[in-house]
Amino acid sequence: MKNLVFDYKRCGSCPIRHRAVCARCDKGELRRLEEIKYYRSYEAGQPVMWAGDEMDFVASVVSGIATLSQTMEDGRTQMVGLLLPSDFLGRPGRIIAPYDVTANSDLMLCCFRRKPFERLIVDTPHIGQRLLEMTLNELDAAREWMLILGRKTAREKIASLLTIIAQREASLKQTAPGDGSSFELPLTRESMADYLGLTLETVSRQISSLKRDQIISLEGKRKVVVPDFDALIAETGDDADGGMLV
Repeated sequence: MKNLVFDYKRCGSCPIRHRAVCARCDKGELRRLEEIKYYRSYEAGQPVMWAGDEMDFVASVVSGIATLSQTMEDGRTQMVGLLLPSDFLGRPGRIIAPYDVTANSDLMLCCFRRKPFERLIVDTPHIGQRLLEMTLNELDAAREWMLILGRKTAREKIASLLTIIAQREASLKQTAPGDGSSFELPLTRESMADYLGLTLETVSRQISSLKRDQIISLEGKRKVVVPDFDALIAETGDDADGGMLV
């Protein structure tokens, strides 16, 4: 596996600083993190790790997107999660990787050696508190995704995924998504189909339908523009409080 090491970067200027595991760290705590961190980059399609590999690091996604997938005994593969910028890869105390992790686009990780990071959690409450908060947010997202996969129509699934991506992109810029929001779609239509449990044809048909109804517009192959963000949210099947409309 070919890894490219990025130039050393200071935590204070990190683009995901306000959302990452180090979000609550003071200057002294950041200095301790900088002592155990290093960067790895992966090209699109390159494996980061395979299920069953020993994990000698944990990491934050700085840029790009990675997919989590699991392969069954008969060879079928199911995508079970996405890692977007600021998401955390790995779990303190877990030695073996439970999933295949693959770079879906050019990917950069800020890595921390696992054992020193585990010791740092004990000594640095801010890191442990933030990691707990991120874990609980991930649990909420997993429950929401169960709803999306189990109860929503194909159109609602596509709209929900676009909404989630738009909200994440806005949060990284420390803004709120609104009318005219735009973002680069980080997944191919094939990956969207795999993640949403749809066929490629259905994904393409629903995106075309949303475009035809002026819920979204497309610029080039990947750029999505949302003229009216409330209209996109209405297509997700959720009410104003985030619950599913029935």
